Amino acid sequence: MAVLVCLADAGGRVVSRNQLLDAVWPRMNVTQDALSQCIVELRKAFRDDAKHAGVIETIPRLGVRLIGPVSDAPPAAVEPHPGVARGTVGEAPGEAANGTLAPPRSLAARAARLAASPPVAVAAVLVTVLAAFWFGQGSEPPWRDPLAGADFTRVTDFVGAEEHATVSGDGRLVAFVSDRDGAWDVWLGQIGTGDFQNLTQGRIPELRNPAVRMLQFSPGGTDVRIWTKTTDAVGEIVDHGWTVPVIGGGLRRDAEGISELDWSPDGKRVVYHPSAPGDPLFIMRADETGGGRQIYAAPPGIHCHFPLWSHDGRSIYFVRGFPPDEMDLWRIDAGGGTPERLTQHNSRVSFPILFDERTLLYLATAADGSGPWLYALDLEHGKSRRVKTANHPLTSIAASSDARRIVATEARPTATLWRVSLGDATVSAADAEQISFATQRTVSPRIGPGFVVYRAPKAGTDGLWTREDSGGAVTELWSGADGRVAAGPALTADGQRLAFVVQRQGQARLHVVNADGSAARKLAEELELRGAPAWSPDGAWIAIAALRNGEPRLFKVDATGGALPIALGEDYALDPVWSPSGRFLVYTGRDVGTVMPVKAINADGTPYALPELFLSRGSRRLDFLGDDDGTLVILKGALSHKEFWAIDLASGVERALTELGPGALIGDFDVSDDGRTLVFDRVREESDIVRIDLAN
Repeated sequence: MAVLVCLADAGGRVVSRNQLLDAVWPRMNVTQDALSQCIVELRKAFRDDAKHAGVIETIPRLGVRLIGPVSDAPPAAVEPHPGVARGTVGEAPGEAANGTLAPPRSLAARAARLAASPPVAVAAVLVTVLAAFWFGQGSEPPWRDPLAGADFTRVTDFVGAEEHATVSGDGRLVAFVSDRDGAWDVWLGQIGTGDFQNLTQGRIPELRNPAVRMLQFSPGGTDVRIWTKTTDAVGEIVDHGWTVPVIGGGLRRDAEGISELDWSPDGKRVVYHPSAPGDPLFIMRADETGGGRQIYAAPPGIHCHFPLWSHDGRSIYFVRGFPPDEMDLWRIDAGGGTPERLTQHNSRVSFPILFDERTLLYLATAADGSGPWLYALDLEHGKSRRVKTANHPLTSIAASSDARRIVATEARPTATLWRVSLGDATVSAADAEQISFATQRTVSPRIGPGFVVYRAPKAGTDGLWTREDSGGAVTELWSGADGRVAAGPALTADGQRLAFVVQRQGQARLHVVNADGSAARKLAEELELRGAPAWSPDGAWIAIAALRNGEPRLFKVDATGGALPIALGEDYALDPVWSPSGRFLVYTGRDVGTVMPVKAINADGTPYALPELFLSRGSRRLDFLGDDDGTLVILKGALSHKEFWAIDLASGVERALTELGPGALIGDFDVSDDGRTLVFDRVREESDIVRIDLAN
């Protein structure tokens, strides 16, 4: 309401974002996310479309203005909320009689006048918002950044990447995963000394999994616990915990079958989950080696990560959802029961830590897809706010026992596009050619006739671009300022039209556009989309996953928009791709543990049989090799290193296409229609460990 009043006061003039921040939140450390959310809520209340604004208009790089008619009306009486002492409304800014913050007189009076003004159709609703936010929060103190005045200091300056930073309870020691010596190992050091030692020295083969908490110090700080996946004697993938003394020494295996865990505040109990369907949560005594009492299990396909005890030992916090990008914070009683959802991000949420009795810190990507950033959740009032930190995204956080020292992984990711020519022989790293771009981050390439389409950032979020072959002209098809392109695009067989998903204001919508950027339109706005689209070979249909009964299911959308979307089967499905003939589609199924099946369905919705095939997390993208239905191209390997393979769908025989070697992660790719060219992105997570020491 205060934002609306300020805009109304401007008389149709543009008000900069900084002016709005200063007027509505004077002397407070508030990010622009708070202001953006206010604008979003106002537009919802007025049913105003940002692209065709009739009430609130955004002027790029300048600010916001109110373009709807506004007129003064006689002052209206505003009854104070019962939680605010009488006599505080209209007083000067400062403490009200009951200790809450009273609103400025001018804003309160003008808000009342605006509420009675007929041209503002939903003013009565907004007065309710004003009352709830200003007068109805009598027990809520003003927002204060929990890291205000904190000291940020870089701990490492390795060449390469450091991940999964954790800190001992006394705040003296830091451990993390790094590829400093080539292989990924666990490193340990005393904060402030600059000296680090390699604890694992190549003895654990797979030490990368960004979706879980891999490292922890024991309650006494004498050991570092490491979680990873290994293969048992019969080739089955199993969870293993390892411990290594901080003074150095041999690795010791913990109980098999335990993934992430957390010790209770008194150190007597442990909450953990195995890598089983639904990631069931168990509580056991700390001196046990397995078993325990199950308190919760999510439906298969939904994951529960980062379990964390509350300070009083009565509750368990955890992250629940579809990894990696549809997660939120939840809480459940340590005795079991129905869990409670605490946040509404539906994004990449991870690494919760308890800051104090009423504040939980965690990482989450923003609504525009940027981040992950640091957020603070007020457990008493259920409000979550972004915390001002460094300019770079954070990929892990951990805290000492008193939370006076926090360690974090500060990421500076880069992504490049590469091209290889495919033939009978396996392609080596020496045969790969980098495609040069001006931007430091280009992902999700698709091959068109004489050009390549890709995602690259603008205004901080991914837009859609084309570049002509041989370093030709670059054309922007979609600006990231209008919404983030959330996944790789799809091209028609002739390369003349594209389909892509745009995420904006918490919604994902399917867009189609000509290859020159013209004739943009939305399709299937009634669907809650997930993943990437795929265009049928005849250009008549677009396949896409969308939520149905809470899980992603496969749909095909009429490319002309003339018919309703058609559901294809009842399986969990993401990231479909059409066979070259258009007879069937292949897609990836439910992620259980860190693996997911590849399935298929005929274009009419009837079953289509495939050989049994499973992929590891991070490799959902599929494509066909050439112009026949017989050979599928996949990414196969460990979480930290994957190569391209061709799978004969009739026999199940596999053939390696590349031997590019370890290094940057391959995320998305495309194969040309003739099967001779493969383009792909390689993402390098350059990062450092920083420590955050709170002000005294």
